[in-house]
Amino acid sequence: MIIAVNTRFLIKDKLEGYGYFVHETFRRITEQHPEHQFYFLFDRPYDQSFVFSKNVIPIVVPPQARHPLLWKFWFDVKLPLVLRKIKADVFVSPDGFATLTTKVPQCIVVHDLGFLHHSETYKKSHVLFYKQYTRSFLRKAKAVATVSQFSKKDIIKNYKTPADKINVVYSAAKDIFRPLTTDEKQAIKDQYTEGKEYFIYVGAIQPRKNIINLLKGFSFFKKRQKSNMKLVLAGRVWKGDNFLEQLNAYKYKNDVVLMDYVEESLLTQLVSSAYALVYPSLFEGFGVPPLEAMKCGIPPITSRGTAMEEICGNAALYFDPTIADDIGKKLMLLYKDETLRNKLIENGKSIVTQYSWQRTADLLWESILQCVDKHT
Repeated sequence: MIIAVNTRFLIKDKLEGYGYFVHETFRRITEQHPEHQFYFLFDRPYDQSFVFSKNVIPIVVPPQARHPLLWKFWFDVKLPLVLRKIKADVFVSPDGFATLTTKVPQCIVVHDLGFLHHSETYKKSHVLFYKQYTRSFLRKAKAVATVSQFSKKDIIKNYKTPADKINVVYSAAKDIFRPLTTDEKQAIKDQYTEGKEYFIYVGAIQPRKNIINLLKGFSFFKKRQKSNMKLVLAGRVWKGDNFLEQLNAYKYKNDVVLMDYVEESLLTQLVSSAYALVYPSLFEGFGVPPLEAMKCGIPPITSRGTAMEEICGNAALYFDPTIADDIGKKLMLLYKDETLRNKLIENGKSIVTQYSWQRTADLLWESILQCVDKHT
């Protein structure tokens, strides 16, 4: 079987969200199914590390598709030509986009419908594109994968997609995330937070992630606790955002450590050494950082009303992400109650074992096979 994969988000040193998902699932799928040929379709020069095995053939399909007009051109003009040339049996698109101009069966991964619920946190041109074409993508795809029951229900509710067409494949935390020893934790604190305890946020610094409310919640905490606790922000700052200007005017800016994009080897150490992870995203179809925190043996504090409640269960504290004071109150609650913190950590140890990238890869493979109506 010839399987073509949209690998636009496999970008060296910039693996976030879709990129991590593609990397972890197809690294396993390609290695475990050597009898099949995989074509990885990039929209820019690729790093050789993304050619995971001998049965992977990389192809660069220009131009770089980074805004709606080029998305449309790339998917509906350029891709069909490549799919025809390589005689693809199936096309897999892990970023939720389909090509509408090919007869090749397609399996798409729709992670969430955030653009419907919080359109204000997306570029207007992107929202217009998603709203115009998502229904067509879902109809065109022969199989749809998503990462939680929360997202599956959301897709069914908003687009009336048949339930048996949608497969929940989940997501996972990488194996590199693990607990550290007390001495290892202190070394990280000494290096990055002046030896002080800290909360950590992991993810892109962009509107949907609700970072300004996190800062306001941290202010609430600092005013009432008078502690030397710091806040570490580990994530790439989106271009065009005025976050840096806002941070510069922030009262407690000296207690905020902005790390920008962090390599995995350091990120796992930063997460493992934190007092807790705070993840205030307004909307998530899954949300990997809280799982990473549980895997490292620290508790997550995260948003109510998203997939996080499904994923984290009784291993997290939940707040209303639209109310900054509620974020601050949960920071205070955990800070003052060590027994609660330890209970959440113990609960997380059992929950995190339910999720693995191998499980996700196996479930995604089943979706691909469903797409072509044969198990080969």
